[in-house]
Amino acid sequence: MASAALSHLSHETRAQAQLDDKARIELIKRDRWIDYPRATDVMNRLERLLATPKRERMPCMVLHGQSNIGKTLVIRKFQREHPDTFDEIKGVGRRTIVAMQMPATPDQHRFYSALLFELGAPHSASAGVSTLERLARDLLRRIAPRILIVDEVHHLLAGSYREQRASLNLLKYLANDLQLCIVLVGTADATLALQGDTQMSSRFTPVELTKWQVNDEFRRFLAAFEQVIPLRKSSGLAQRAILEFVLSYSGGLTGEVARLLNEAAEYAIMDRSEMIKLEHLEHAARVRA
Repeated sequence: MASAALSHLSHETRAQAQLDDKARIELIKRDRWIDYPRATDVMNRLERLLATPKRERMPCMVLHGQSNIGKTLVIRKFQREHPDTFDEIKGVGRRTIVAMQMPATPDQHRFYSALLFELGAPHSASAGVSTLERLARDLLRRIAPRILIVDEVHHLLAGSYREQRASLNLLKYLANDLQLCIVLVGTADATLALQGDTQMSSRFTPVELTKWQVNDEFRRFLAAFEQVIPLRKSSGLAQRAILEFVLSYSGGLTGEVARLLNEAAEYAIMDRSEMIKLEHLEHAARVRA
């Protein structure tokens, strides 16, 4: 197929559009990164944290928004931009970013155990908190990360008030002791978990990923999305009828937008139309209903 016929696609996606149907559907099912202003703003904020020199009070951030709004995709993109390295001279692995999930039932023992698991450190589940803490701190000093990311931080609210305070004090202690930036990620409840501690709420700058609305920014996002879907004909995703349907069905959540468009693209390949039509979107929505 001539490249001129695929001018609606990015250069990389044009090559993908030449593949067979099965290969293209597999590609559609994969995660992909699409730049948009709010995500770019978060990435820039994370880069500024990363560039912060060590000091007594390290800046921190809480990234929050509704579930499936795209927080984890932004964090994963940031991690890919800063992969692990290995110090050949000292024989030590270096991790600029360490990311973990807050345990569903938060307490200090589970937190340190989850952190050690992420660090790939063998440890005994029966070990005391002080043992796990010492091991985690020693490893973090060797690895020398600049940022610790704790996802699903709204799980803090599953604990008692005492457990919440203990977990927050633990995070504050790590930030001070290791002089690293901490990024908390979660739903809107993540900010509620910090409000009871004035020191934590003042240190953690809140950054929200908000839902999409009918505006030029959403049109540009859909247009960019179309460029990375290996369909052989232009879908015109930014046209108003499609835009309004996608927004209405997805509730403005980035993850739902991507899922709906990806499934509609699969139908467009299977019925040989090679372009996403409103009927494909409606079919994808009915299947999920």
